[in-house]
Amino acid sequence: MKLPRISEAEWDVMKVIWPAYPCSAAQIIAGLASSKDWSVGTIKTLLNRLHSKGALRFEKIGKSYLYYPTVTEEQLRAVETKSFVDRVFDGEFSPMIAHFVRSQKLSDKDLNDLERILKEGRRKP
Repeated sequence: MKLPRISEAEWDVMKVIWPAYPCSAAQIIAGLASSKDWSVGTIKTLLNRLHSKGALRFEKIGKSYLYYPTVTEEQLRAVETKSFVDRVFDGEFSPMIAHFVRSQKLSDKDLNDLERILKEGRRKP
């Protein structure tokens, strides 16, 4: 299965669905109400787009729909990360990491975590 690329708004919808599925449209609308000023129609359009892209499936129960993710957050992060690295850093991870280390103010904890992650990556076969 080819994993879909989704928009920033679609990510917002998925972030409501992933931790709480299955979700009704009403639950999704309520989950977005505090952070987004979107109409019900906008949210339903986003749900339809996500379904068309294969990121969601739904089950119709009476007049209601329950939505289920068909991809995990980790799977979509991998797609987005690869796309970003390919576009911005010509597919090279080292320049990307160097850029973030040099351009961001990293705490000692951030640096220690990064060192640990790099060491773990070196141990992988």
